[in-house]
Amino acid sequence: MTPAVDAANLHWARPPGRGGSRTGALVLAGSSGRLDVGRAEFLAGAGVTALALRWFGGPGQPPVPCEVPLETFTDAVDLMARECERVVVIGLSYGAEAALLTAVREPRVTGVVALAPTDVAWEGQHLRDDDPPRSKWTWQGRPVPFVPLDREWQPGPSPSFAELYACSRNRADPATLAAATIPVERIEGPVLLVVGGDDRVWPSSVAARAIADRRARYGRATTVVRDPRAGHPVVLPGEDVPDLARSYQVGGDDGAPQRLGAQAWPLIRDVLGLG
Repeated sequence: MTPAVDAANLHWARPPGRGGSRTGALVLAGSSGRLDVGRAEFLAGAGVTALALRWFGGPGQPPVPCEVPLETFTDAVDLMARECERVVVIGLSYGAEAALLTAVREPRVTGVVALAPTDVAWEGQHLRDDDPPRSKWTWQGRPVPFVPLDREWQPGPSPSFAELYACSRNRADPATLAAATIPVERIEGPVLLVVGGDDRVWPSSVAARAIADRRARYGRATTVVRDPRAGHPVVLPGEDVPDLARSYQVGGDDGAPQRLGAQAWPLIRDVLGLG
Protein backbone atom coordinates (compact mmCIF):
# COMPACT_ATOMS: atom_id res chain seq x y z
CA MET A 1 0.00 0.00 0.00
CA THR A 2 1.54 3.33 -1.04
CA PRO A 3 1.59 6.39 1.27
CA ALA A 4 -1.19 7.91 -0.83
CA VAL A 5 -3.53 5.18 0.36
CA ASP A 6 -2.21 4.64 3.86
CA ALA A 7 -4.79 2.65 5.81
CA ALA A 8 -5.22 5.57 8.22
CA ASN A 9 -6.58 7.63 5.30
CA LEU A 10 -9.24 5.08 4.32
CA HIS A 11 -12.60 3.89 5.56
CA TRP A 12 -14.25 0.94 3.82
CA ALA A 13 -18.01 0.45 4.06
CA ARG A 14 -19.73 -2.55 2.51
CA PRO A 15 -23.40 -3.48 2.12
CA PRO A 16 -24.82 -5.34 5.12
CA GLY A 17 -24.75 -9.12 4.79
CA ARG A 18 -22.53 -9.06 1.72
CA GLY A 19 -18.81 -8.93 1.15
CA GLY A 20 -19.11 -6.20 -1.44
CA SER A 21 -20.90 -5.11 -4.58
CA ARG A 22 -20.27 -4.79 -8.29
CA THR A 23 -20.28 -1.00 -7.98
CA GLY A 24 -17.90 0.96 -5.79
CA ALA A 25 -18.22 4.57 -4.70
CA LEU A 26 -15.10 6.56 -3.88
CA VAL A 27 -16.19 9.28 -1.45
CA LEU A 28 -14.26 12.57 -1.29
CA ALA A 29 -14.95 15.35 1.18
CA GLY A 30 -14.06 18.95 0.46
CA SER A 31 -11.96 21.55 2.25
CA SER A 32 -12.83 20.09 5.67
CA GLY A 33 -10.22 17.42 5.02
CA ARG A 34 -12.33 14.91 6.87
CA LEU A 35 -12.65 11.21 6.24
CA ASP A 36 -16.34 11.16 5.21
CA VAL A 37 -17.27 8.02 7.10
CA GLY A 38 -20.94 8.97 7.39
CA ARG A 39 -21.49 9.28 3.66
CA ALA A 40 -19.60 6.06 2.96
CA GLU A 41 -21.72 4.15 5.48
CA PHE A 42 -24.89 5.68 4.04
CA LEU A 43 -23.96 4.55 0.52
CA ALA A 44 -23.09 1.07 1.76
CA GLY A 45 -26.53 0.88 3.32
CA ALA A 46 -27.97 1.68 -0.10
CA GLY A 47 -26.15 -1.29 -1.64
CA VAL A 48 -22.72 -0.24 -2.90
CA THR A 49 -19.20 -0.75 -1.66
CA ALA A 50 -17.97 2.66 -0.52
CA LEU A 51 -14.47 3.88 0.23
CA ALA A 52 -14.07 7.21 2.03
CA LEU A 53 -10.68 8.72 1.34
CA ARG A 54 -8.91 11.47 3.25
CA TRP A 55 -6.74 13.24 0.69
CA PHE A 56 -4.87 15.84 2.71
CA GLY A 57 -3.91 16.28 6.33
CA GLY A 58 -3.39 12.57 6.99
CA PRO A 59 -0.28 10.39 7.27
CA GLY A 60 2.00 10.85 4.28
CA GLN A 61 -0.17 13.63 2.82
CA PRO A 62 0.19 17.39 2.34
CA PRO A 63 -0.98 19.27 5.45
CA VAL A 64 -3.28 21.52 3.42
CA PRO A 65 -4.93 21.16 -0.01
CA CYS A 66 -1.90 22.21 -2.02
CA GLU A 67 0.02 20.15 -4.59
CA VAL A 68 -1.98 17.06 -3.74
CA PRO A 69 -0.98 14.25 -6.13
CA LEU A 70 -3.91 13.10 -8.23
CA GLU A 71 -2.33 9.67 -7.89
CA THR A 72 -3.86 9.75 -4.39
CA PHE A 73 -7.21 9.18 -6.10
CA THR A 74 -6.09 6.86 -8.90
CA ASP A 75 -4.42 4.64 -6.29
CA ALA A 76 -7.73 4.52 -4.42
CA VAL A 77 -9.51 3.60 -7.66
CA ASP A 78 -6.98 0.80 -8.04
CA LEU A 79 -7.93 -0.53 -4.61
CA MET A 80 -11.63 -0.42 -5.46
CA ALA A 81 -11.17 -2.01 -8.88
CA ARG A 82 -9.81 -5.13 -7.19
CA GLU A 83 -13.29 -5.99 -5.94
CA CYS A 84 -15.70 -3.79 -7.95
CA GLU A 85 -16.49 -3.87 -11.65
CA ARG A 86 -17.51 -0.20 -11.70
CA VAL A 87 -16.09 2.75 -9.75
CA VAL A 88 -18.03 6.00 -9.35
CA VAL A 89 -16.35 8.99 -7.70
CA ILE A 90 -18.57 11.15 -5.50
CA GLY A 91 -17.00 14.42 -4.37
CA LEU A 92 -18.13 17.62 -2.70
CA SER A 93 -16.61 21.03 -3.48
CA TYR A 94 -12.80 20.57 -3.52
CA GLY A 95 -13.63 16.86 -3.62
CA ALA A 96 -15.74 17.45 -6.74
CA GLU A 97 -12.77 19.21 -8.31
CA ALA A 98 -10.66 16.16 -7.49
CA ALA A 99 -13.33 13.80 -8.82
CA LEU A 100 -13.49 15.50 -12.22
CA LEU A 101 -9.70 15.86 -12.51
CA THR A 102 -9.30 12.17 -11.67
CA ALA A 103 -11.99 10.97 -14.07
CA VAL A 104 -10.37 12.70 -17.05
CA ARG A 105 -7.15 10.79 -16.33
CA GLU A 106 -8.44 7.45 -15.05
CA PRO A 107 -10.51 5.38 -17.52
CA ARG A 108 -11.62 2.97 -14.79
CA VAL A 109 -13.83 5.72 -13.35
CA THR A 110 -17.21 4.86 -14.83
CA GLY A 111 -19.16 7.84 -13.49
CA VAL A 112 -18.86 11.06 -11.51
CA VAL A 113 -21.19 12.72 -9.03
CA ALA A 114 -19.90 16.24 -8.46
CA LEU A 115 -21.62 18.09 -5.61
CA ALA A 116 -20.95 21.86 -5.89
CA PRO A 117 -18.40 21.42 -8.71
CA THR A 118 -15.93 23.70 -10.46
CA ASP A 119 -15.04 23.71 -14.15
CA VAL A 120 -11.44 24.84 -13.58
CA ALA A 121 -8.59 23.82 -11.30
CA TRP A 122 -7.78 26.39 -8.62
CA GLU A 123 -4.78 27.56 -6.68
CA GLY A 124 -4.04 25.55 -3.57
CA GLN A 125 -4.15 26.78 -0.02
CA HIS A 126 -1.05 28.61 1.20
CA LEU A 127 0.25 28.41 4.74
CA ARG A 128 1.67 31.95 4.82
CA ASP A 129 0.48 35.13 3.15
CA ASP A 130 3.78 35.55 1.29
CA ASP A 131 3.80 32.02 -0.13
CA PRO A 132 3.83 32.04 -3.96
CA PRO A 133 0.77 30.69 -5.77
CA ARG A 134 0.90 26.93 -6.21
CA SER A 135 -1.51 24.48 -7.76
CA LYS A 136 -3.89 22.52 -5.59
CA TRP A 137 -2.95 19.41 -7.58
CA THR A 138 -0.07 17.61 -9.25
CA TRP A 139 -0.04 14.83 -11.83
CA GLN A 140 3.02 12.70 -12.53
CA GLY A 141 5.08 15.09 -10.43
CA ARG A 142 4.02 18.25 -12.27
CA PRO A 143 1.64 20.96 -11.10
CA VAL A 144 -1.78 20.93 -12.74
CA PRO A 145 -2.44 24.32 -14.45
CA PHE A 146 -4.60 26.47 -12.20
CA VAL A 147 -6.37 29.79 -11.78
CA PRO A 148 -4.59 31.92 -9.16
CA LEU A 149 -6.63 33.45 -6.37
CA ASP A 150 -6.83 37.25 -6.17
CA ARG A 151 -4.50 38.20 -3.31
CA GLU A 152 -5.93 41.75 -3.27
CA TRP A 153 -9.42 40.54 -2.35
CA GLN A 154 -10.27 41.36 1.26
CA PRO A 155 -12.88 39.26 3.10
CA GLY A 156 -15.42 40.88 5.37
CA PRO A 157 -16.39 39.58 8.83
CA SER A 158 -18.66 36.92 7.30
CA PRO A 159 -17.26 36.52 3.80
CA SER A 160 -18.84 35.03 0.71
CA PHE A 161 -15.87 33.33 -0.90
CA ALA A 162 -17.85 33.01 -4.12
CA GLU A 163 -16.89 36.67 -4.63
CA LEU A 164 -13.21 35.78 -4.33
CA TYR A 165 -13.51 33.07 -6.97
CA ALA A 166 -15.48 35.33 -9.31
CA CYS A 167 -12.90 38.13 -8.93
CA SER A 168 -10.03 35.70 -9.46
CA ARG A 169 -11.61 34.32 -12.60
CA ASN A 170 -12.20 37.82 -13.98
CA ARG A 171 -8.55 38.77 -13.37
CA ALA A 172 -7.16 35.64 -15.05
CA ASP A 173 -6.00 35.95 -18.65
CA PRO A 174 -7.63 33.75 -21.33
CA ALA A 175 -4.57 31.49 -21.66
CA THR A 176 -4.54 30.78 -17.93
CA LEU A 177 -8.26 30.00 -17.92
CA ALA A 178 -7.93 27.73 -20.94
CA ALA A 179 -5.05 25.79 -19.40
CA ALA A 180 -6.87 25.41 -16.06
CA THR A 181 -10.18 24.30 -17.58
CA ILE A 182 -10.92 20.68 -16.75
CA PRO A 183 -11.28 18.69 -20.01
CA VAL A 184 -14.54 17.10 -18.93
CA GLU A 185 -15.28 15.92 -22.46
CA ARG A 186 -12.83 13.08 -21.80
CA ILE A 187 -15.16 11.51 -19.25
CA GLU A 188 -17.07 8.81 -21.10
CA GLY A 189 -19.39 7.73 -18.29
CA PRO A 190 -22.28 9.64 -16.76
CA VAL A 191 -21.58 12.97 -15.09
CA LEU A 192 -24.09 14.26 -12.54
CA LEU A 193 -23.69 17.81 -11.19
CA VAL A 194 -25.58 18.93 -8.09
CA VAL A 195 -25.62 22.67 -7.39
CA GLY A 196 -27.33 25.37 -5.41
CA GLY A 197 -28.15 28.64 -7.14
CA ASP A 198 -27.30 30.48 -3.91
CA ASP A 199 -23.88 28.85 -3.41
CA ARG A 200 -21.78 31.47 -1.63
CA VAL A 201 -18.65 29.35 -1.22
CA TRP A 202 -17.82 29.31 -4.92
CA PRO A 203 -19.86 29.78 -8.13
CA SER A 204 -20.79 26.13 -8.64
CA SER A 205 -23.97 26.91 -10.57
CA VAL A 206 -22.04 28.87 -13.20
CA ALA A 207 -19.41 26.13 -13.29
CA ALA A 208 -22.06 23.44 -13.82
CA ARG A 209 -23.39 25.26 -16.86
CA ALA A 210 -19.87 25.57 -18.26
CA ILE A 211 -19.20 21.85 -17.71
CA ALA A 212 -22.49 20.82 -19.32
CA ASP A 213 -21.93 23.18 -22.28
CA ARG A 214 -18.39 21.94 -22.86
CA ARG A 215 -19.44 18.30 -22.77
CA ALA A 216 -22.39 19.00 -25.08
CA ARG A 217 -20.00 20.43 -27.69
CA TYR A 218 -18.33 17.02 -27.74
CA GLY A 219 -21.56 15.05 -27.79
CA ARG A 220 -21.40 14.12 -24.10
CA ALA A 221 -24.55 14.24 -22.00
CA THR A 222 -24.52 15.77 -18.52
CA THR A 223 -27.25 15.81 -15.89
CA VAL A 224 -27.54 18.93 -13.72
CA VAL A 225 -29.64 19.07 -10.55
CA ARG A 226 -30.10 22.69 -9.46
CA ASP A 227 -32.10 24.26 -6.67
CA PRO A 228 -32.09 28.07 -7.00
CA ARG A 229 -32.61 28.55 -3.25
CA ALA A 230 -29.96 26.06 -2.11
CA GLY A 231 -26.39 26.88 -1.16
CA HIS A 232 -23.15 24.92 -1.02
CA PRO A 233 -23.92 21.93 1.28
CA VAL A 234 -25.74 18.79 0.14
CA VAL A 235 -27.29 16.28 2.56
CA LEU A 236 -28.61 13.03 1.13
CA PRO A 237 -31.82 11.45 2.50
CA GLY A 238 -31.05 9.57 5.70
CA GLU A 239 -27.66 11.21 6.25
CA ASP A 240 -27.00 13.00 9.51
CA VAL A 241 -27.25 16.76 9.11
CA PRO A 242 -23.81 18.23 9.82
CA ASP A 243 -23.19 21.35 11.85
CA LEU A 244 -23.42 23.99 9.14
CA ALA A 245 -22.26 26.88 11.36
CA ARG A 246 -19.34 28.55 9.58
CA SER A 247 -17.31 31.74 9.87
CA TYR A 248 -18.17 32.29 6.21
CA GLN A 249 -21.37 32.19 4.18
CA VAL A 250 -22.52 28.96 2.54
CA GLY A 251 -25.85 30.21 1.18
CA GLY A 252 -29.24 28.57 1.00
CA ASP A 253 -32.45 28.83 2.98
CA ASP A 254 -33.59 26.62 5.85
CA GLY A 255 -33.65 22.97 4.84
CA ALA A 256 -31.85 23.62 1.54
CA PRO A 257 -29.09 20.98 1.99
CA GLN A 258 -31.65 18.23 2.65
CA ARG A 259 -33.97 19.45 -0.13
CA LEU A 260 -31.14 19.49 -2.69
CA GLY A 261 -29.96 16.07 -1.54
CA ALA A 262 -33.46 14.60 -1.82
CA GLN A 263 -33.78 15.97 -5.34
CA ALA A 264 -30.43 14.55 -6.36
CA TRP A 265 -30.62 11.14 -4.68
CA PRO A 266 -32.71 9.28 -7.32
CA LEU A 267 -30.26 10.42 -10.01
CA ILE A 268 -27.27 9.47 -7.86
CA ARG A 269 -28.81 6.01 -7.51
CA ASP A 270 -29.01 5.82 -11.31
CA VAL A 271 -25.31 6.67 -11.68
CA LEU A 272 -24.51 4.00 -9.08
CA GLY A 273 -26.64 1.46 -10.94
CA LEU A 274 -29.05 1.03 -8.06
CA GLY A 275 -32.13 1.75 -10.17
